[in-house]
Amino acid sequence: MPALSRTEFSSAVTAITSAFGDPTRREIYLWAHGRSDGVTASEVAEQFELHANVARHHLDKLTAGGYLEIGTVRPAGGAGRPSKRYRTVADEVGLDVPVGQDGVLVNLLGRALAELGEQRAAALAEEVGVEYGRAMAAGMGEQTPRSFRAALHTVADALSSHGFAARAEAEGNSLRIVTEHCPFGDAAVEHPVICAVDRGMVRGMLESLHGETSVDLVRSTPGGVDRCVTSVGLDH
Repeated sequence: MPALSRTEFSSAVTAITSAFGDPTRREIYLWAHGRSDGVTASEVAEQFELHANVARHHLDKLTAGGYLEIGTVRPAGGAGRPSKRYRTVADEVGLDVPVGQDGVLVNLLGRALAELGEQRAAALAEEVGVEYGRAMAAGMGEQTPRSFRAALHTVADALSSHGFAARAEAEGNSLRIVTEHCPFGDAAVEHPVICAVDRGMVRGMLESLHGETSVDLVRSTPGGVDRCVTSVGLDH
């Protein structure tokens, strides 16, 4: 395994801590891993003596981190509502966290976008990010309506699992996502238009998890700061 930089190491720790920092969540993951047919929130609640909402919160955290996936199973005979079941993604227990990107491909992306002109390139990069964000949200399975704050924390967890070392926080009367590490590295500094991909990912996930959302990248590492800050707010 190649050595990680300080920021990559920090990103990996953030992602793993978000998913497995709670001891109950670790036990839930290991228990789910031993059940090939997956588990439901109600089964987890009963097994660990939790409220159903708390059990669902733990399962959603593990799903956002990419450690569980969601499927549905219809009851025997086809009568009744299908149940949502959480299954482990890998056959073996592991803590692999994607913290790197292929530098050659990322630089190629940056140069290709630069050829389009700033306005068109930014629009295209954000569009790609939105589509990818929606795909990430879809990978979490059918989502029940959730509060804006809860959706924002889910987005931050999902970004961390992709190497962004992200967290959701409040600043005054506004909410924002702060990312301590950019997996695109120096390519984003050389080609700031790549940052539109990040903005699109946040918007795509929030739209899927909650609804139409305004997203604005207010500070970024290409702008000379050590972290990126994305301000978010409801469009309605």
